[in-house]
Amino acid sequence: MKMRPYDIGRVVVRAPTWVGDAVMSVPALRELRVLLPAAHITVAAQPGTADVFLGADFIDHVMPIESGFFASVGQLRRGKFDLALLFQNAFSAAARAVAARIRFRIGYHSDRRAPLLTTALPIPAWKNERHESFYYLNIVAELERMLFRSTRIANAQPQFELAVSEDRKNQAQALLEQKGALPDRPLAIICPGSVNSRAKRWPAERYAELCDRLSGGGMNVVLIGSAAEMDVSNDVCARAKHDPIVLTGKTAVGEMISLISVADVLVTNDTGPAHIGAAMGTPTLVIFGPTNPLTTFPMSPHAQIIREPPDCAPCMLRDCPIDHRCMTALSVDSVFKKALVVMRRDQVQTTG
Repeated sequence: MKMRPYDIGRVVVRAPTWVGDAVMSVPALRELRVLLPAAHITVAAQPGTADVFLGADFIDHVMPIESGFFASVGQLRRGKFDLALLFQNAFSAAARAVAARIRFRIGYHSDRRAPLLTTALPIPAWKNERHESFYYLNIVAELERMLFRSTRIANAQPQFELAVSEDRKNQAQALLEQKGALPDRPLAIICPGSVNSRAKRWPAERYAELCDRLSGGGMNVVLIGSAAEMDVSNDVCARAKHDPIVLTGKTAVGEMISLISVADVLVTNDTGPAHIGAAMGTPTLVIFGPTNPLTTFPMSPHAQIIREPPDCAPCMLRDCPIDHRCMTALSVDSVFKKALVVMRRDQVQTTG
């Protein structure tokens, strides 16, 4: 079925499920807007993840997906979309697009869903050798080839920038003061958890000591994360001498994003907030252990990774079968000093 530019008036993009992956799809969405400037572009995403795209100027609408197959299909049908771009790899994403009678459906032929797609793209041979953002950019690049026989997007430099309105920033500041933050102190945000991998967590006792070092240096220290990460935040608090402000499990994703946007420094494991901080231009330090920084590092001049990889890294395991040496090799002193470096470097860039 041949697709022509004038066939595409309304586009729905099925965003990745995880917050970090959703941020890494932002460059593809930006290029999609350039490619189809007159199209109405909707991003369909899981509730929570959808907050990543709030206020984005490169899309027209954000659609939090309703739970249940038939409810979500009804949403898609009401959208009267001409094209579905499936950044999510799941079979269910393609099945919903078919059931919603979307004429053109483009995505990777993962999860045995190729028969459901009008254009099934092969998984790139470079999938585990390039940054994850190129995986999503490649889908838009293929659309460009199909519509215009052009390859500009294939060579595009990813642009991750996300913005938060002044109103949302003011709400974040008000929340911090309500929880006890002192308004005249710098803000350090710490994300000590990781929902989908315990192996990605730097030890809680070291996060506790880092919190004490930052607090002792005159900073407000705030812990963030989802409700599923409450256990590790509680562990950090139990070991810290100075109580940090705990907002873990107490904010929606959109509120967490607003908090990160007003932070002076963010220290986090390799998880969603790392990519949010980078996209916001917040000075960000990301602790890497078992995962591959080549594919998931925060691509921003405001972000820096810290790692001391042993021979077994990156193993990509969710639980370490030995002694977690990729994480225990990182001292509190080294992380503390790196956090100060990324914060000061950003101050120099801002005033320079």
